[in-house]
Amino acid sequence: MTTDLAEAILTTDRRALARAITLVESTRPDHRDRAAALLDELAGHGREALRIGLSGTPGVGKSTFIEAFGMMLCDKGLKVAVLAVDPSSARTGGSILGDKTRMERLARHPNAFIRPSPSQTHLGGVARRTREAVALCEAAGFDVVLIETVGVGQSETVVAELSDVFLLLLAPGGGDELQGVKRGIMEVADLIVVNKADGELKPQAERTRADYAGALRLLRARAADPPGFPKAMAVSALEEAGLESVWAEIGQLIDWRRAEGHFAARRAAQARHWFAEEVRRGLLARLESKAARARMAELAEAVARGETSAGAAARDMLDGLGPLDAPDESP
Repeated sequence: MTTDLAEAILTTDRRALARAITLVESTRPDHRDRAAALLDELAGHGREALRIGLSGTPGVGKSTFIEAFGMMLCDKGLKVAVLAVDPSSARTGGSILGDKTRMERLARHPNAFIRPSPSQTHLGGVARRTREAVALCEAAGFDVVLIETVGVGQSETVVAELSDVFLLLLAPGGGDELQGVKRGIMEVADLIVVNKADGELKPQAERTRADYAGALRLLRARAADPPGFPKAMAVSALEEAGLESVWAEIGQLIDWRRAEGHFAARRAAQARHWFAEEVRRGLLARLESKAARARMAELAEAVARGETSAGAAARDMLDGLGPLDAPDESP
């Protein structure tokens, strides 16, 4: 069955791609096995998309920017996939998943594919299996994959491990906002894009761009950047002004990184990062088994009674972990 699904994905069958993303997002053990088999079949297909990560403060107009930017790319004949991560309810785990309604024009374009996913409890502004969804979109032949994070903050730097270029979107306004954005996310951003540079906000947007341009000059230069990067730019997604310049800057950055060997090195480093992450997830999955949870409860009581130290109990727990089995799905 996975072979048929893989063949359909390679022909850019959108329904097959949607089914495959649903499969890799599933937590059922049998689905995880099928997802792993599918990804193995698609490995080595030789297709490579430009991965662009986008994060931004609430109200900055991320969806408006992505729709306008995506429409521009689609009109150039490029195939664009949008992986949008929506915040999940802390109580129910559900999400509105409204990006297809917010990006109505782009959703109807024949060159576009939009897939909203719930963040669930995963930190980093991306869904747990966004990396695998990106791989599926690449196999399906999309030229550009836009990865939209939940919000902005220290944890959203995770998207930098998924993307070739990382855009940080901001609204007009300096001062307090400049202080409010965490330095960590600024240090990984390749382009800071000040949106809403139109109407009465245009002068303020330009001042904000200048503020961030000055702040970027204070950051230590990165080896994987050509002179002048990272940059701050002002655009208007509403008026679709400045989008061509953003695309040109992205192209210039990627061309330089390819020529200097940084592009391939970054992809290799990301692959190593996600391998280590999968190992960590596997170890955590062992702690979710019924036997492991019972043993942890037993050791926790021993620690609470003062019969052993927390460190010794932890070593006992880790030394006694058995083979990996399915997480306990019971409440």
